[in-house]
Amino acid sequence: MAIHMMRRVPTLIAVPAFLSLGVLTPLTAAPSAAVALEGPAPQCVEYFQSWRYTDVHNGCDDAVSVTVEYTNNQWAPCRVIEPGGRATFAGYGTNENYVTGLRTCDSAPPTTGA
Repeated sequence: MAIHMMRRVPTLIAVPAFLSLGVLTPLTAAPSAAVALEGPAPQCVEYFQSWRYTDVHNGCDDAVSVTVEYTNNQWAPCRVIEPGGRATFAGYGTNENYVTGLRTCDSAPPTTGA
């Protein structure tokens, strides 16, 4: 008779790992306030999408604040990209959430009234 033993993850490892999932979840969730969109990004800002990443290149002479629009309205952060610089956003993934375009956005943090 064969005895199968299941290896258990020690509690000291499992609890911190479980708690870290709760800490990381808000980083991928949509923020409570939407990104302030302004208009289409200039033509000198290009994107190249793949399954995992969307790379955005700023070919303009000035810094540009951009965000990525996706087919399912997924939220993407507003990022300032310096001239000649690049930024990486999420790709289309297994849900085929393709990029529909780039938009300029307000990269300034929201101000609180006093």
